[in-house]
Amino acid sequence: MLYDKARIFVQAGGGGNGCMSFRREAHVPKGGPDGGDGGHGGHVVLLCDDSYRDLQSFKRKAHYKADRGRHGEGALRHGADGDELVVRVPPGTQVTDEAGEVHDLVIPGTRVVVAKGGSGGKGNKKFAGATRQAPRFAERGLAGQEGWLDLRLKLLADVGLVGLPNAGKSSMLGRMTRAAPKVANYPFTTLEPVLGTLDGDDRQLVLADIPGLIEGAAGGAGLGHDFLAHVERTRLLVHVLDLAPLDGSDPEDNYATIERELADYDERLTTLPRILALSKADLVSPEEAEVTAEVWRERFAAALPTREDWEPTPEITPVLITSSATGLGLDELKAELLRRVPKLEEAELPPGLDAADDLEEHRTFRPAAGRRNAKDFRVEQVEEGLWRVEGDSVDRLIARHDMENLDALAHVERRLHRMGVIRALEAHGFEPGDDVEIGGVTFELDPS
Repeated sequence: MLYDKARIFVQAGGGGNGCMSFRREAHVPKGGPDGGDGGHGGHVVLLCDDSYRDLQSFKRKAHYKADRGRHGEGALRHGADGDELVVRVPPGTQVTDEAGEVHDLVIPGTRVVVAKGGSGGKGNKKFAGATRQAPRFAERGLAGQEGWLDLRLKLLADVGLVGLPNAGKSSMLGRMTRAAPKVANYPFTTLEPVLGTLDGDDRQLVLADIPGLIEGAAGGAGLGHDFLAHVERTRLLVHVLDLAPLDGSDPEDNYATIERELADYDERLTTLPRILALSKADLVSPEEAEVTAEVWRERFAAALPTREDWEPTPEITPVLITSSATGLGLDELKAELLRRVPKLEEAELPPGLDAADDLEEHRTFRPAAGRRNAKDFRVEQVEEGLWRVEGDSVDRLIARHDMENLDALAHVERRLHRMGVIRALEAHGFEPGDDVEIGGVTFELDPS
């Protein structure tokens, strides 16, 4: 069974706490602070690995947690950084986080950090200075990022076989490749995509039997979205059209239904090259099959644009008469596939991906010096004598310090002054001695 969907929870490692320590040596009366910094927490990284083919491993395990950083120690011993956790996914995996950010992992070796580890806290040595020579506090490490990720596998096949249920796609794939799809002498619909490899003299093509589509598939009818997602990255489509439908339907209507659903799902699919394979020719007379094929060839020829409208010259969609029961036309179809599917250069991306959007070089942007104290918090009065300050920077400040430690509290108050929080509170009517809530911690603030 092909597992093409998974939902996992990732948690990066938290940063280690800084150490509060003082030198204790013989004959050194004033040793001073020597607490080391905590280590950084490990990241959670997704790695595109060509040795994986589906998302089956995520059905057994859904939670992934990286190592946290080690705490700092005395004698200026810094804590070790936590090891990153590498989660391997198959090529073609699309990852969506809770914020809606999407990552496409297509080329083997591609890495993406989906949860960043927390930074380590500073030891008390870092807070020593001319006016504060014996700081009796240290920072705590911050928690790592965490959240749920939705994984979706979109097959990286060269050729996609599309058509209505029971059109003969599975039989065709089984005759042309070593794949072993389920084939029986009664009507049924394949419930999962099946891959097969077509061998040529100097290359191989991957063929995907896309399970039977129905009318309304692009709108989610049946399992339409699950099936159509695997067509997105194919480079050529073989539309398998039953010459003798069991339900007595019109082949022309069946062809229009599939093409309409492909266009409704993704306009790009309408531009992919096509081959029309008229299947089950053994169930009709050779004359009837040839007449039908000629009608389709004339239709495709008439649909070509005028010479001024296209460049370069497009080819007429080939129409082949095939039979998986007798092997009729399958050798011709193999040759046509090997000829028409272009070779993918090593640095080229599969269809449907934009290098500028998906594989652009990662860059690190650091805030300019003039923006480091930019106001990114909000002040509100909860009730008489109680104020709340909200913002990422102030939340991190409180999370790093023990507000029961008087030295740490004095340091936090000085930082709040520099960040402009005290001025903002006073502008709203704050009085020294009022309680302030920041990051879920309530404490009395008396800047005077």
